[in-house]
Amino acid sequence: MAQYVTSRTIACLTVLVACLNLAAAQPEDEKPEWTPLFNGKDLTGWKAEGKASWKVEDGCIVGRQGPKGEAGDLFSEKEYENFELAVTFKMRWPGNSGVWFRYQDPKVNYQADILDYKDPVCFTGSLYCPGHPFLALNEDKNLGNNDEWNTFLIRAQADRIVLILNDMVTADVSDRTSAKGKVGFQVHAGDDFKEMQITIEEAKIRELHGQKE
Repeated sequence: MAQYVTSRTIACLTVLVACLNLAAAQPEDEKPEWTPLFNGKDLTGWKAEGKASWKVEDGCIVGRQGPKGEAGDLFSEKEYENFELAVTFKMRWPGNSGVWFRYQDPKVNYQADILDYKDPVCFTGSLYCPGHPFLALNEDKNLGNNDEWNTFLIRAQADRIVLILNDMVTADVSDRTSAKGKVGFQVHAGDDFKEMQITIEEAKIRELHGQKE
């Protein structure tokens, strides 16, 4: 049976977030500035794969299923290794989506999930990785703002992955599945998600040194 890190297991870490700099390997005043990944106007720097619809509407990236319910992804053209990634997003439910990072191919990647899953029961803020399939489960549905704006902060440094949803730690794991890859967003197929819409208001990144804190 797969061994999961659950939101209950790491709940105590939320108390420490205010005390710890999650990028302690670089003092705050020495870290690089945030670099926008989305210019608010078009999909420059991004490439769509699959048949989902990706458009810029009202200054946001909007993803929907294709005309026949097809899935698809939107990936950055550039790859990243050690970084902090901040994404502001909103989902129209029911839906199944997520933020890809260190994505190399369908079998080598991580995803900060945006979902309401039943087996195992988990919600937005869970950490997906092919072959596991979850490295960490968020079991608290209330951490996500349903139909409202949410913020992911994803920190990947060496083999440590930390995921923070709306200022609450939902994953803190060590894993070596992927060391480098693209950032991206997903639209899942399926009749259950035909009305879904994932909206990305902001995506920004800053690269870090490789050593783990």
